[in-house]
Amino acid sequence: MTKNDDNDKLRETRKVKIEFYRPDDFKQVYSIGAIGGHSPYDFRIGFYNDSPRAFGDLSDSHVIERRVETEVILTPLAALELSRWLNQHIQDYENMFGPISKMQPVTEKPKDKPSKDSSEIQGYI
Repeated sequence: MTKNDDNDKLRETRKVKIEFYRPDDFKQVYSIGAIGGHSPYDFRIGFYNDSPRAFGDLSDSHVIERRVETEVILTPLAALELSRWLNQHIQDYENMFGPISKMQPVTEKPKDKPSKDSSEIQGYI
């Protein structure tokens, strides 16, 4: 038996146990969307919520306050793994509840004006 065979056998028998815990200051954040970007070194995803605000005396004008609740910074490999994990869970969700794309959005925009502005897509600005 060669040294490589011994190493392979050792890897097969060695088990790794991962224990998850939540520290005392753990916080969950509900989010309606995400914004972010990337550099050569990392991916950044900010999760936000929107709140309507009154704007002056005009009843037909309003401002939406977009509050970024938290930001996650990932290595490129971690971002790829997150993408794969999220795609698998979306597929599982749609298998149970049907296509997400057929669900009605919370606020529907008028269909008479087509827009190429990417901010029309929930979560991307």
